Amino acid sequence: MNPLSYKTLDGKAPLVIAHRGASGLLPEHTLESYQRAIDDGADFIEQDLVLTKDQVLVCRHEPMLSGTTNVADLPQFANRKTTKTVDGVAYNDWFVSDFTLAELRTIKARQALADRPQQFNGLYDIPTFQEVIDLAKAQTRAKGRTIGIYPETKHPTFHEALGLPLTSKLLEALDAAGWNNRAAPVFVQSFEVANLRAIRTQYQSTVKTVQLLDATDVDASGNLTLVAPAAQPYDFVVAGDQRTFLDLTTDAGLDFVKTYATGIGPWKPYIQPYTPTAKLPPTTLIKRAHQRGLLVHAFTFRNEPRYLLPAYQNNPTAEYKHFYDLGLDGVFSDYTATAVAAR
Repeated sequence: MNPLSYKTLDGKAPLVIAHRGASGLLPEHTLESYQRAIDDGADFIEQDLVLTKDQVLVCRHEPMLSGTTNVADLPQFANRKTTKTVDGVAYNDWFVSDFTLAELRTIKARQALADRPQQFNGLYDIPTFQEVIDLAKAQTRAKGRTIGIYPETKHPTFHEALGLPLTSKLLEALDAAGWNNRAAPVFVQSFEVANLRAIRTQYQSTVKTVQLLDATDVDASGNLTLVAPAAQPYDFVVAGDQRTFLDLTTDAGLDFVKTYATGIGPWKPYIQPYTPTAKLPPTTLIKRAHQRGLLVHAFTFRNEPRYLLPAYQNNPTAEYKHFYDLGLDGVFSDYTATAVAAR
């Protein structure tokens, strides 16, 4: 595609955002995974952020540890398994908030999905957010191109209830990096709303922010289904706000999001609906977001056939090209090299 023909908001090529690093190839949220994604051409590397007991930001997909680490194999931590409620759902697991950073340093990452490479399990550490900032800056110098970061505040309501100030710790880290501003190579994302609004109002930050938009599934007619906990931002649930993620994609919803966010991060079917056997006409979401000056970065693009839209079961490159043609401003991808090649 000619660079002049992109339908993105700024007319530039869409961003490739390494979803948890090169998570299709290496254990997610490790320095090794981020480095592989950078080597494969990522523009941004994504971090899901949670807080340790001693209030250090570390990169894990969830506050729970068993799905992405070897914690269950470590007898010294057997008694740390407990039950906590996250976004209204009870989990019996090991929680980052019950470990100090020093203790987490003794736990190793593993591949979360059984059909992806397992040979790197137990080799890599859980990185701190600061280590990832340092990596992005060092690689920006080494590669001669900007490597941005794309942190997500994971379950802010859960953390705040434990007395763990997730959002303020994130902004402290960005301050220290000189990156707490709109010009910085940073997007802060969240499925919740209140913390993104607080970044603008309470903290008076101009850093770029993205409102994530979740859903549960797609029904046989191609309609998005919304079931808790993926139906609403959890802070809406706590506040008694009835609006769903789908409501935030209406014109009124986008007008609201525009008051505090730089862009939206919808799940792919918000843009391209489908049935089990067919691709339906695309929605107007990108067009309406762009009319309001909002960027659109969609998730999650993967190579495995089970994650591809029906029309692209064996051709992830074609799926990327379709979304690029629709004017998408960025893709969250588990396979950076495929996203870059398709672009």
